[in-house]
Amino acid sequence: MSSARPSNAVVRVSRGTFDPARFADVERMTRETGTFLIPAISRLPGLLHYAAGASPSGTIVHVSIWDTDEHAQQMSSLKEMIVDARKAAEDAGVEFVPIVNYPIIWSIVTPLNDGALPAN
Repeated sequence: MSSARPSNAVVRVSRGTFDPARFADVERMTRETGTFLIPAISRLPGLLHYAAGASPSGTIVHVSIWDTDEHAQQMSSLKEMIVDARKAAEDAGVEFVPIVNYPIIWSIVTPLNDGALPAN
């Protein structure tokens, strides 16, 4: 089914790479930084959805959906992200590529859990 979302919503994609031999370090870092990133990001206006993941293949991604590009840009000045989490990720061997905000052209939301992903 198609999603009812703001017409000017954007998806923000932050990607990084790391040596696959460091997967355990990166996965641990991702869980640990979530303890302070989740509350900080949750307080930002305009957030519709956020997910973070790391792959044993040597990549990490943070994907978020925002109601406007302006609200997505808040992430570029969030101290917990740009200072604290970035340092932890770099210490774990992550190298980042430029972050991109994409205007959403279309999307799908499934009825499972009202579109929410299961919590860990």
